Amino acid sequence: MTPGEFRTMALSHPGAVESAHMSHPDFRVGGKIFATLGYPDDGHAVVMLSPDEQDGFIAEFPRAFAAVKGAWVKRGSTQIDFTAADPEAVAEAIRLAWKRRAPR
Repeated sequence: MTPGEFRTMALSHPGAVESAHMSHPDFRVGGKIFATLGYPDDGHAVVMLSPDEQDGFIAEFPRAFAAVKGAWVKRGSTQIDFTAADPEAVAEAIRLAWKRRAPR
């Protein structure tokens, strides 16, 4: 998995746009961030899942998905390690994150 592949997946969703937040590229729908690239480094990304979704991805793909440290964990912020990531799992995580933030 590469940052370019992640970017393409994120931007493939209706209404998704790329912006920036805290010096990292982010992806938004309806003005709300659903994913970011480059945190904590270029080999990682973050998706905004529900805590239950986060638990499921971490349980199924423990080498690729991890909870973001600090208070963000309570909001389902989930880090993805590109070196261990399965593209289909990442695509599903991005879809769920987009769906949580997309206008109804």
